[in-house]
Amino acid sequence: MGRWRPPQKPGSPYITAEGASRLREEVQYLWRKLRPEVVKALTAAAAEGDRSENAEYIYRKKQLGEIDRRVRYLSKRIDIMQIVDRPPADITVIRFGARVTLNSSIDGEVDYRIVGVDETDAQKGFISIDSPVARALLGKRIGDTTEVELPECMVSFEIIAIRYSQEG
Repeated sequence: MGRWRPPQKPGSPYITAEGASRLREEVQYLWRKLRPEVVKALTAAAAEGDRSENAEYIYRKKQLGEIDRRVRYLSKRIDIMQIVDRPPADITVIRFGARVTLNSSIDGEVDYRIVGVDETDAQKGFISIDSPVARALLGKRIGDTTEVELPECMVSFEIIAIRYSQEG
């Protein structure tokens, strides 16, 4: 059996205004600041002679490839992004961008914000709209309960509060 894997389903194109701004800033930083520094260091390393045994040259070449790969990925994501910068018409229902307080059968009270795939951050409680928990919560209202099958167990959530706000 080979190593071939079917292509992954692309992530949802939705992103918050704050997330879109951060992605654009990252592209600008990579392209205008970091890449020129790496190119300069690569040129200096190349001038040192034999490139096949030049660790600095090999490292900088690899670093440049990683920067270009990230810029290419971010540029494609920015082109397809759909910025969601206002709450939905019905703010009593969980939709993209919602901050939700849940009573979890395992962890007790937890807070999550449903965000785009490019802005997830577990420490802040930002979960991807494509995650199993977010998919189970979409369309629910305060007082509703839902069960989510996670890799390690089945978790039950009761929705306690739903908020929509603009701060990150």
